[in-house]
Amino acid sequence: MKLDTKQHNLSLPQLLDTVAREHPSATAVFFKGKVTDYDTLSRQSGRTAAALCDRGIRPGDRVALYCVNSDIFVIAYFAILKAGATVVTVNLLLNPKEIAYMINDSGAKAVIYSDVLKDKVSAFRETCPDLKFLVSIGEEKSHSSDLNFSDLLQLDAPVPAIACDTHEDVAVIIYTSGTTGQSKGAMLTHYNLTSNVQSVSTAIKTEPGKDIFLVVLPMFHSFAGTVGMLTPLLSGCAIVPLGRFDPKEVADTIESANATVFLGVPSMYNALLKLPDDYAHKLASLRYGLSGGAAMPQEVMKRFEERFGKVIYEGDGPTECSPVTCLNPIDGKRKPASVGLPIPGVEMNIMDEQGAEMPHNQIGEICVRGPNIMKGYWNKPEETKASMFGQWFRTGDLGTEDDEGYFYIVDRKKDMVIVNGMNVYPRMVEEVLYQFEPIYEAAVVGEPHESHGEIPVAYIAFKEGKSATPKEIRAFCQASLGQFQIPKKFIAMKELPKNASGKILKRELRKQGELERGVDSR
Repeated sequence: MKLDTKQHNLSLPQLLDTVAREHPSATAVFFKGKVTDYDTLSRQSGRTAAALCDRGIRPGDRVALYCVNSDIFVIAYFAILKAGATVVTVNLLLNPKEIAYMINDSGAKAVIYSDVLKDKVSAFRETCPDLKFLVSIGEEKSHSSDLNFSDLLQLDAPVPAIACDTHEDVAVIIYTSGTTGQSKGAMLTHYNLTSNVQSVSTAIKTEPGKDIFLVVLPMFHSFAGTVGMLTPLLSGCAIVPLGRFDPKEVADTIESANATVFLGVPSMYNALLKLPDDYAHKLASLRYGLSGGAAMPQEVMKRFEERFGKVIYEGDGPTECSPVTCLNPIDGKRKPASVGLPIPGVEMNIMDEQGAEMPHNQIGEICVRGPNIMKGYWNKPEETKASMFGQWFRTGDLGTEDDEGYFYIVDRKKDMVIVNGMNVYPRMVEEVLYQFEPIYEAAVVGEPHESHGEIPVAYIAFKEGKSATPKEIRAFCQASLGQFQIPKKFIAMKELPKNASGKILKRELRKQGELERGVDSR
């Protein structure tokens, strides 16, 4: 049931159908007590594809998928691909104006949406003139003219036989968060994704027919889309989608589903540490946890592993790389604070501003080369060109490579704070703050300063019932940080702002700082 490396010329739906033919009755998706086996997933996605074609979707068209984690998300995703179209995944936390931008920019002809999102759909639909139709998953509709997804499933028509150039045809467009200007749509071909699935499946040592992936990270995101959905389903494993992150519900579901793999971002592992003692045993079936999307504070990793006895393997990779580039080897040597070794088929390098390779243990930009690198940004040739050093994709991460080939992310280039001409890497400061017992979570950003250029500012949230004064935190930092690295301000919040994947949003913290200083950030 593992993918054959020779199968990269097959499209994503062809690979799914291959697994379905070989193991038709194996569980593919378990959602809210409902089991969907591989044969059913293959047939229902085929029927839905036929219905989409019947309503005018043609090869190369884009169809937006605005859907919560569920069995229907998976069916709709593969149906769009079987129709020869491109999936445009939509972030559930975006406002209607941002969604409209993505739909209009991609030229999507249709939207398939969860009915719980109908109010947002009502708010953006009139500003998207090129939409031909919308499909509601559920009984509630944004408009009476919308179709029901259940109706698409009823069409008994042959699955369209559509040729696919796996190297050129774009399977998915995923818009990267617009930290500067408008978000950009990363175009991932079938070949990009199938190669990354093969590499990930090998790296995480999937056990077909045995592994059950709990997927609470949003599947519209590249991490969950590839590692949580495509990799298990194209490897003959099962997935258990959850629509929202609640620590107790996650623990209950791990226990009831006998889940073996959990995907999370650091804030999720931190939140699971709040579980009552009588919940700890519910994680017993897990083989391991995978962490990505943001730097894992070593103190959080240590406390989690000590309490639950489950190892967390940290890895990394941006959306543009399909997305996984590296991982600490499963059952192999892990290194604290490292994102591990390049996964099979992927090359990584540390480069300077001119694209020259840098010596080991020196800080530069992490660059990646391999079949997983995106085709480019949708309708943005200049931005695509600027993101590359020849065949190497520039991740925007500053990092180092040690003498054993392990990579370390120091920080995002844009997050680095320059104090009196000296580089301050927020991640280094955050690691120290997490070691201070009263602090639950922390994020450090730069703030413009007339005399010093910039100063580091720490936003923190305390554990329940805990607190500390700035003087006490500063005194703790002095044992591990230089004077210029110690935050000049400590701003306490009940909770730090996060995106749909649970990643702390530093841009929101910067905006808050600008508002407090009376800066017009428009």
